[in-house]
Amino acid sequence: MTHPSGTEPRPGRTDPHLSAIMSERRQLTNLAYRLLGSLADAEDVVQETYARWYAMAPQQQEAIGSPGAWLTTVASRICLDLLGSARARRERYVGEWIPEPLPDRTEWISGRPGAGIVDPVDRVTLDESVTMAFLVVLEAMTPAERVAFILHDVFRYSFPEVAEIVGRSPAACRQLASSARRRLRAPQPDSGTTTARHADVVRAFKQAWEANDIDALIGLLAPDATATGDGGGLVTAALHPVEGAEQVARFFADRPGAAPGMTLVERTVNGQPGLVAERDGVTVSVMAFDVTGDRIHHIWAVLNPEKLRAWATGSRTP
Repeated sequence: MTHPSGTEPRPGRTDPHLSAIMSERRQLTNLAYRLLGSLADAEDVVQETYARWYAMAPQQQEAIGSPGAWLTTVASRICLDLLGSARARRERYVGEWIPEPLPDRTEWISGRPGAGIVDPVDRVTLDESVTMAFLVVLEAMTPAERVAFILHDVFRYSFPEVAEIVGRSPAACRQLASSARRRLRAPQPDSGTTTARHADVVRAFKQAWEANDIDALIGLLAPDATATGDGGGLVTAALHPVEGAEQVARFFADRPGAAPGMTLVERTVNGQPGLVAERDGVTVSVMAFDVTGDRIHHIWAVLNPEKLRAWATGSRTP
């Protein structure tokens, strides 16, 4: 029988740590997604982490006092290596790279093949540390900054614990986290906008876009608003961010939200109100918004179909 982690325990042996290590799976998925910005990569990291656990002899496993800490250390180090190589991959990426968007798990449809299995998206806790604005800022950090910051500030590991994981001194990890916080603070607008107000602004944007009302769109956008698309070279998307309220408004007006076969649906995107564009029932774009007060500062539109797996069968109209 296949082990829940996707690996095969060796025949004839029982695993005394089974319950302890499997209870860590959600934590590992949450950690890896925040570190990598990709659910697909996070799942791969978790699989590899469990594979390394089961590759050890029973005596080695039994010598580990805290399986959970071991799993976290291994997953974090795998992520650190991946973040290093990701920079080279991003240089070859066509256009802008945006983190993979996640739907709210209450909007994830059951009743499809395999519905009895817990979907990966169900294992990611949607809070302020997975908003698109937060994940995009994380992308500006060095791999070491990102790992130290996420482990300490989000998952509350002590700096000595972080140091053991990343192979640096506690003082160096403290500096890394401090540097990461400065990056995070610099571009962040005031986050006093309530979820309800955020939803109202996104709804107004949807209505203005559907009506092709450029003036209304401009009125909803901050003067320095930007819109960034991610097609990954697989579908058409702007290769560079569109900047300025009027330019962004005209960009969307040239791509009618009420085009034949196209439907705009209000959805939760990474824990915040967003929009999903569907064509003939298929999700073709997921849009996240950074809203401050009554104005939209950033729009991130993910069109790369490889990043829309979680939305492919999870979309529905209200």
